Amino acid sequence: MSNLLKDDFYEYVNGAWLETAEIPGDKPATGGFQDLVDGIDELLMKEFETFRQHPETIPAGRLQDAIAYYELAKDYETRNALGSKPIQPLLKRVMSLTSLEDLNQQLADWVLSGLPLPFDVDVDQDMKNTQFNTFFAGPAGTILPDKTYYEKDHPQGADLLAVFSKMTVEVLEKMDYDKEQAEKIVADALAFDQLIVPHVRSSEENADYSKNYNPRTFEQFIQYSKYFDLEQLTRDLIKQAPEKVIVTEPDYFEALDKIANPRTFPLLKSWLLMQVALAYTGYLSEELRLLGGTYSRYISGATEAKSPEKAAFYLANGRFSQVVGLYYGQKYFGPKAKADVEHMVKEMIGIYQERLEHNTWLSEATCQKAIVKLNHLGIHVGYPEKIPGYYDRFITKTKAEGGTLVENATRFGRIVREDRFSKYGQAKDRGEWEMSAATVNAYYHPFLNVIVFPAAILQAPFYSLEQSASANYGGIGAVIAHEISHAFDNNGAKFDELGNMNNWWTAADLAHFEELSQAMIAEFDGIAFAGGVVNGTLTVSENIADAGGLSCALAAAKKEAHVSLEDFFTNWAKIWRTKARPQYQQLLLAVDVHAPAKLRGNLQLQNIDDFYTTYQIEPGDGMYLAPEKRVKIW
Repeated sequence: MSNLLKDDFYEYVNGAWLETAEIPGDKPATGGFQDLVDGIDELLMKEFETFRQHPETIPAGRLQDAIAYYELAKDYETRNALGSKPIQPLLKRVMSLTSLEDLNQQLADWVLSGLPLPFDVDVDQDMKNTQFNTFFAGPAGTILPDKTYYEKDHPQGADLLAVFSKMTVEVLEKMDYDKEQAEKIVADALAFDQLIVPHVRSSEENADYSKNYNPRTFEQFIQYSKYFDLEQLTRDLIKQAPEKVIVTEPDYFEALDKIANPRTFPLLKSWLLMQVALAYTGYLSEELRLLGGTYSRYISGATEAKSPEKAAFYLANGRFSQVVGLYYGQKYFGPKAKADVEHMVKEMIGIYQERLEHNTWLSEATCQKAIVKLNHLGIHVGYPEKIPGYYDRFITKTKAEGGTLVENATRFGRIVREDRFSKYGQAKDRGEWEMSAATVNAYYHPFLNVIVFPAAILQAPFYSLEQSASANYGGIGAVIAHEISHAFDNNGAKFDELGNMNNWWTAADLAHFEELSQAMIAEFDGIAFAGGVVNGTLTVSENIADAGGLSCALAAAKKEAHVSLEDFFTNWAKIWRTKARPQYQQLLLAVDVHAPAKLRGNLQLQNIDDFYTTYQIEPGDGMYLAPEKRVKIW
């Protein structure tokens, strides 16, 4: 048997592909997931173009408005002629601010218009009463991807800020600011960014999202700032005074008056202007689109921008994502595949229940609660029954009617924000998806206790009616079980069957689970990769879900009549095949809750006893891990 197989299974399965695979110039990576994205982009771009040229063929409904929006996005002749003119009113609105009080007078409209503030407000489910949408407040984002990038010894931080500064000065010059003015705006904006940095959490700190649940009375919340009228803002947005506000990062709000005050107002104003200017470059001239993407391309390592055609498609597909997803799902995801995948999901839930029932470390009380949660799990496959109602208000004003891309984009954005704030106090619709059916991904929603598998991921190598059942279990089966496992990872385990944050564990079970979680952290922590090291704490929830997903999918595959463990393990390694640019890999090490794809492919196999017997893996082999070091949770 090949030494490579025994030393590096991921390389054994994917080596030939890795040698020949080329990363598209406009992408930071390529591989299993990304190849499917490229295929769907290509397919839908062709469809969009056909619809644009033959509007009579567009199905009735909102897709007609999506194509009309695409038409505006693709009309670079008009976009180039207009230059920055469409956003000049927004820039003037920022430039006309004379004080924080001036901003206060228009705070709610400012938020609904999608304009930036040094804090964020939103409406979402109350984690302890998920039937109730409540009011949230969180910090502003930083320019660099994570606060760790601002540390003096960070290898990329200073370089990234230099690239960002140069780009932003050039963008502002194209928007009719002279060089000296542009440089001053950028310097002030960066100075304001530095005021934010010390008070926000890192990605690692935010990996435990129960830390975001910090309820404050409305009285406590409005005391956070002497300079922003948080009371009037809240009342204007949700039409009432809430009993409480969920403050995601209290330390930030404790420091809000230090960050934004009359003394720092000039810096804030420049920061606001910079944010608005950069937010809209993708909607303006081709020159501004290319220029405004410089920083994001640099940070990801992409060597070229998206083509004008693809950029236009992305704008339309992004704005009308669920409209497009519903069309894609209904057209390309057949009933046979839907029934087969639903069977796999139910099979996997059954396996999970068996494993819970035979679990050796959970007490009976916790085990029964876990089974109740499992039996309440909502299952969504392919495409949703309905899409959010706000799409009914997405009526594109065409060029013939005097519409511009920016005008439609700002109007649609406002519709979405008004809809979100109008949901305060209501129950969340468990049947509403948060992802388009044309997205190559899947998710578990802890507050709804649902798992969602969009049509786009339900194709080879993840899933195909042409593949063996074992290969499908090693692909989509493991993804399905991964999402189920999120209900019982270090985050999901804190939420009950209704999605409420509620400790349903005995103290002894919880302590043991935390020990196992620490073992998973230790298994990944500090592994050298792409010039950096893996953060086991940041990635623990996804690693627990991978481990549970792989072991449960294997148990399901072994129940099939014609099982092939080689097919199962090979397809597991194949779905993680990835070739990525070094800059992008380093970015992911800092901010991504998932471990690097190669490690997901290899390390989880080392925890599976059947992998050793299938391939005769022995001490001394690179893939060998001593039995006492193998982490088994679910």
